[in-house]
Amino acid sequence: MEGLFLKGGTPATKISYYHLLAFMASLPFDFFYSHIILASFCLHTLIQLNKKGIKPVFTVNNLLLQSVFFVTLLSTIYTINRPEAFNQWSKHITILLFPILFCVSPFDLKKYRGQLLLGFSMICTLVVLYLYADAFRTIRHYGLPLRDLISGAFTNQNFSDAIEMHATFFSLQLVIALIYLLSELLKKQPTINKAIYSICSVILLAGIIQLSSKSIFVALFLVINLAVPYFLLRDKKRVRFITSTASLSAVLIIILFTVGNFRVRLVNDLKYDLALTSADKAFDSRLDRWGTATELISKSPIIGYGAGSELGLLHESFFAKKYYNSFLNNLNAHNEYLSMLLKSGIIGLLIYLATLWFGFKQALQRKDLLFFTFILLIAVVSLSENLLDIDKGIIFYAFFFSFFIFSGDKKAVTAAL
Repeated sequence: MEGLFLKGGTPATKISYYHLLAFMASLPFDFFYSHIILASFCLHTLIQLNKKGIKPVFTVNNLLLQSVFFVTLLSTIYTINRPEAFNQWSKHITILLFPILFCVSPFDLKKYRGQLLLGFSMICTLVVLYLYADAFRTIRHYGLPLRDLISGAFTNQNFSDAIEMHATFFSLQLVIALIYLLSELLKKQPTINKAIYSICSVILLAGIIQLSSKSIFVALFLVINLAVPYFLLRDKKRVRFITSTASLSAVLIIILFTVGNFRVRLVNDLKYDLALTSADKAFDSRLDRWGTATELISKSPIIGYGAGSELGLLHESFFAKKYYNSFLNNLNAHNEYLSMLLKSGIIGLLIYLATLWFGFKQALQRKDLLFFTFILLIAVVSLSENLLDIDKGIIFYAFFFSFFIFSGDKKAVTAAL
């Protein structure tokens, strides 16, 4: 735990370290703070610029990390909504920026990776504790029974509303923190550290359950039961771990499916999401939005309609189809793959899939559990959310993708153009 505070290193190293630690600590909060800290880190990096320490910028790895930004850039040429396309530029600029920053910064990400992730995990734990404290305060203020904590009033979006974070996007951060702490628990640690990491892991898992994101549950189940034993364990230890976690997962699933609100959230809501609308079309489903997006895609499948076109196109189609819920709330496709097809066609989707494939390949080659967890989260959540249209989703994608690439095993090959 003392390792969170640097005792050695140059002043420049310490400033870079605390900038990144502060940036990661700001991720669960309003994007204003993360943007201010990022701007400060950029300025510090420019001041400390040293030609001898600059890594190659024009590489295949960096091009893949920045590919989503370039897809947005190129699809602006033929967009049907240029003002919104430029707005999307401003959101995606961090995807372009982070690989460049990590190339020109002399800061050794690999050396301090563990300390930064530990600090991030501690902050996530404290935020979950704050959200529970806020929920208990509300329950006490209104004289509600304690069992209401697991009711719809305090789960999913209602739980994370105190920090104004989308439940799924906050869950993304909690999973990274949880898997980091679990990976540390499987190593030799002082007793006090094991106790602290165990308590924090329980709190983080409770927060993930409280947030009740279905896509996050799927990804977390796969990581804990398959990825953790594959990456970190061998032989009998692997078998024992899989047996234990599979049993605990089964018990947890049974409990969640029997508790009223969680059963509604995980079963009934899923059935609703994947069902077609009723005859009056008053409460259209996610599947309806996917169908609407697919119809639009079929009319321009190769290059799509351009950056920033999605909301306008869907808004008109929702009105025409009388999908009033989606129309009034100006909803997007709620699927990053369909969103890519809609805005940049098959070309854009193939580039996005190639980027994810690159991430999976790098994670497997490096045997990097956390990197694999990150890529799996992106791939799974992209099925249910427009991950790269929301600032918190973009920042999560942009920062951690570059962070894991640049803090990973140096033996991984970086191909120069």
